[in-house]
Amino acid sequence: MPGQRTRLKRGGLFGLIGSLLMLAGCATHHNGAASAGIPDEGDFRVDRDLRFSPSDWPEALFADLYLPTGQVSQRRYPVVLMVHGGGWQRRSREDMAWIAEEVASRGFAVLNIDYRFAPEHTFPAQLHDLQLARQWLNRHAGEYHLDPNRVSGFGFSSGAHLIALMALVASSDSDLNQPHGGPETRLNAVVTGGLPSDLMAFGSGKLIRQFLGGKQQEIPETYRKASPISHVTANAPPFFLFHGAMDMLVPFSQAERFREALEEHQVCSELYEMHLRGHVTSFLTAGDAVDQAIGFLARQHEG
Repeated sequence: MPGQRTRLKRGGLFGLIGSLLMLAGCATHHNGAASAGIPDEGDFRVDRDLRFSPSDWPEALFADLYLPTGQVSQRRYPVVLMVHGGGWQRRSREDMAWIAEEVASRGFAVLNIDYRFAPEHTFPAQLHDLQLARQWLNRHAGEYHLDPNRVSGFGFSSGAHLIALMALVASSDSDLNQPHGGPETRLNAVVTGGLPSDLMAFGSGKLIRQFLGGKQQEIPETYRKASPISHVTANAPPFFLFHGAMDMLVPFSQAERFREALEEHQVCSELYEMHLRGHVTSFLTAGDAVDQAIGFLARQHEG
């Protein structure tokens, strides 16, 4: 049964917030390509609650797989690995369902995943979960007509942190590739919203302390290794960043500094600055940013 897109049906308070912010006007797309390359909409189906973790994994992990329909069956679909936020310790993949629907309606397959939560599971457990999901895509590519050579990532907040970290680690020689990462977990492009790129800049706040298992002064190397900005190399994939200019939880400077690091290594990037948005509102009103991100991903997968 084709999926039903819900972005325009959330209504209520969320719709009011969106309307007010649209009137207040909007965003600056740094080095963007306008609306070029955004694919037309189409139908999709959803295979829910697919287990991607092995039977001996500490926790059973599941995902929803969104698949375009009504196209030539021989075609292999580009894939987007999608990761929700929640401070590494709460929320669910359902938060990302409306974005998954938008992306799937534009011809991408989407794997929207679970991961283990802190404080019960500390870093790098969550990174290992993402690496497992990426390996699952490789193993099941033929079954679902997926292209394992065209896989991108999309995450928000802590999910943005995890997908950025996995992509950057896979494109480097970091020991975080062991035992579940490596070249087969590489991504072709990454979209991040509200990205905490440098965990060292946050001190030892409760969420980060529980995620990493200690205070920064106790485990400074862990804080460094868990920071995506520490793993940027010239081999990094292209990044599309969207971020609220008034984000008090993850300051906009986190996106700016990360993009500067990418530019220093001559890595392609775009920054979509969302004016008058904080952390939560940049997610609730992310429709235009998502459209631009889909265009960005389509351009990375051309040819």
